[in-house]
Amino acid sequence: QTDLNTWKDMANRTSVKEFILLGFPGTWQFRVSFVVVFALMYTLTVIGNASIIALVWRSSNLHTPMYFFLCNLSFLEIWYTTGVVPKAIGVMLGTSQTISFSVCILQLFFLLSLGSTECFLLSVMAYDRYLAICCPLRYSSLMSSVLSVRLALSSWLGGFLAISLLAFLTSRQTFCGPDVINHFLCDIDACLALSCSDTWPVELATFLVSIIVVVASCVVTLVSYMYIISSILQIQSGHGRKKAFSTCSAHLSVVTIWYGSIMFLYVKPSAQNSLDVNKIVNTFNTMVTPLLNPFIYTLRNKEVKLALGQAFQK
Repeated sequence: QTDLNTWKDMANRTSVKEFILLGFPGTWQFRVSFVVVFALMYTLTVIGNASIIALVWRSSNLHTPMYFFLCNLSFLEIWYTTGVVPKAIGVMLGTSQTISFSVCILQLFFLLSLGSTECFLLSVMAYDRYLAICCPLRYSSLMSSVLSVRLALSSWLGGFLAISLLAFLTSRQTFCGPDVINHFLCDIDACLALSCSDTWPVELATFLVSIIVVVASCVVTLVSYMYIISSILQIQSGHGRKKAFSTCSAHLSVVTIWYGSIMFLYVKPSAQNSLDVNKIVNTFNTMVTPLLNPFIYTLRNKEVKLALGQAFQK
């Protein structure tokens, strides 16, 4: 009897080799409509962000630290959506619903690392705007090209290193069934919901990394904008205040959208949130935000609009 119980326990804990992504369940017409929307948003995201990179590269008057960081952000957004949309379309069409365990962990690591990098980049961009508005006479010497490259590189390295521990801990979890992930991507909450081993270490590590990455970068951003707003309010002329605020309003809009969704998803002590709600927020976070970024920076930035007009004339 003891041997039989041991055998049953071992059989029940057989590791799952692949998962089935559920996506958005519904009728065929409902899923096809989602596919059309996802494909359109992905196309516009790639075209919009690639256009910003090309525009900055071609326009010499945009060769400044601010637009260097913007190019890094646009490059990141292209890969961020690429890591999600093609697979999501295959899931909703029913042609690619399965994903191997190793690829699932790789997607999780890739997306979370890019998300962490974006947090660091946005805080660096806020610091850059702080120097430009609060220390305009010393801006060129303080924010040199060498420092710009170092800050961008540190953002990328920090983002990927911060998530390495989470990806490792998640890969060590035991998955013995069920194997259906209630999502269109390998999100950490959806994966932990299927684990049959203790998930508390991963949840704790996720919470701590979120505090370090999201909250710390958000604090840097908020402090920078406190100084920025204080400096803008001290400007005597209304035209001067409007011009100063216009240089950071686009970045502030992106920061508000990004951190609002990120904090809902990851800054929490437990992974037991509604997976359906997480799915909706992830849709907004991985597709809507990268789509909005190039339009926000283009429509609310006179230098970019001027360079864009010159590019079309050529």
